[in-house]
Amino acid sequence: LISVVFGVLISALLEASEFLGRGIVRVMLISPFFIMPTVGALIWKNLIFHPVSGILAYVWKLFGAQPVDWLAHYPLLSIIIIVSWQWLPFAILILMTAMQSLDQEQKEAARLDGAGPIAIFWHLTLPHLARPIAVVVMIETIFLLSVFAEIFTTTNGGPGYASTNLAYLIYNQALVQFDVGMASAGGLIAVVIANIAAIVLVRMIGKNLTDKA
Repeated sequence: LISVVFGVLISALLEASEFLGRGIVRVMLISPFFIMPTVGALIWKNLIFHPVSGILAYVWKLFGAQPVDWLAHYPLLSIIIIVSWQWLPFAILILMTAMQSLDQEQKEAARLDGAGPIAIFWHLTLPHLARPIAVVVMIETIFLLSVFAEIFTTTNGGPGYASTNLAYLIYNQALVQFDVGMASAGGLIAVVIANIAAIVLVRMIGKNLTDKA
């Protein structure tokens, strides 16, 4: 949801703005999606979240505050930030493409009627993005079930089970605790959830294609 919200806002700003180097900005925003999850997690762990040499620690010290060990004190929030950063480019790519397909004549007519940028976004752009947003949510839901490298690289599911998700729990039960039964049950739950999300996604895309036809 975080990646969808920021994806909508960033896509709307890029679509509405004309400035030198907009293409470069688009490439930079999309580039995190092509970074391996392990590499991305290491970047956040060692360059940003590190309590001694990280960027956030430097900013905290700059304002005279005590640096925070994010991965130890806020493990779940840290994982959410990392995963959202990795999937934000996907949302931007899909939503920006959807915005470009919006009929410009409708926008011009709305402007002639006195509608401002916020009104145009709320009454034209956002309804137009309803199905693309749903598609992004469904696809990200399916893939987020398999988030593992980020957790394994940064927190190992801890402290305790604070940042453990279903994929890491299956790994922990199968290869650390050697509880094959619990791991199998977790795997079955993951398959059921993924299939439900996939069925909803396929029906949604099929309905969209039928409406266009």
